[in-house]
Amino acid sequence: MKKLVVVFCLMSVSLFAQEETAVDSTSNWTKKGVFTLLANQSSFDNWLAGGQNNFAGNVNVNYDFNYKNGDWNWDNKFIAAYGLTKIKGQDTQKTDDRIEFNSLLGKKASGNWFYSAFFNFKTQMDSGFDPDTQTTRISHFFSPAYFQFGPGMLWKKSDNLKVNIAPATSKLIVVHSHFTEGLPSTASVFGVEGGKTTRYEFGAALNGYYKFDVMKNVSVENILNLYSNYLEDAQNVDLDYQLNIVMKINKYLSTNFAFQTIYDDNAFRGFQTRQVIGLGFNANF
Repeated sequence: MKKLVVVFCLMSVSLFAQEETAVDSTSNWTKKGVFTLLANQSSFDNWLAGGQNNFAGNVNVNYDFNYKNGDWNWDNKFIAAYGLTKIKGQDTQKTDDRIEFNSLLGKKASGNWFYSAFFNFKTQMDSGFDPDTQTTRISHFFSPAYFQFGPGMLWKKSDNLKVNIAPATSKLIVVHSHFTEGLPSTASVFGVEGGKTTRYEFGAALNGYYKFDVMKNVSVENILNLYSNYLEDAQNVDLDYQLNIVMKINKYLSTNFAFQTIYDDNAFRGFQTRQVIGLGFNANF
C-alpha cells in the first residue's frame, strides 16, 4: 500500500565563512571577508495538508580590504549577492541580485576627522523581469549602473564606526539604449530620459557604517547611504539601508538575518525591501 506521506523534507543549510582578519606584518593592508551560501528545499508526495515542491538558494560575498599608513586611510568593501527560487510548475525566479563596491580614501585632519574622497558603484548580474508578465525584461547587467563620487569630510572612530559627508557629490546613472530608445523625452527609465543612456546628478551624500556586538556572539552591521540631488527635487532623498545580524550559536552553528530597504523615486515611487534569514553551519577559511 502506497504510503500517504512518502517524503516531507525541509532543509535550510547555510555556510558562513566568519570574518577572519588577515594581517601581514610587512604590509599596511588588512583583509577580512564573509562568504554565505543559503539553501532551502521542501518536497511533498501525497501530503494531504498540501504544499508545493520548491528550492531556493542564495550566495553572498562581503569582503573588506583596508589600507593604513600614517595619516592615510583607504577603506574598500565589495559586496555581491545572487539568489534563485524554483517552485514546481513555475519558472525559476530571481530573489536577489546585486554587485556593490565602495572605496573611501581619507587624509587625517584633526582628531577623528579626515579629508576624504569616496567612490561607490552599484549594478546587478542578471536580467530582471516585470513581476506581472515575467517575460518583459526591465533590467540586466549594467542597466542600471550607478556611480557616485566626490570629496568630503570623514569622521572615523574606528573601522566599525564611521560617517562620511560629501556635499559636492556627482552621481551618474547608466542604462542600455534599448530601454530608452523610442521613448518620448518626458518618459524615463531609472531616471534616464527617453532617447538617452545616461543621467547626471549633482548633490550631497551621507554614508554611515556602524558595526557592534549586542552581546557575546551576536553582531549587528548597519550600512546607510543617503543622497539628495540639488538639480531636481532635492527634498526627495534617496535612501539605501542594510542591516546584517549574525547570531553565533557555537563554533559551527549560527543564524544570519539580512534586511535591506531602498527608496529611489527615479526607479520606483515607494520603498523596495528584501530580507533573508537562515540557520547554518560555519566554516572558517
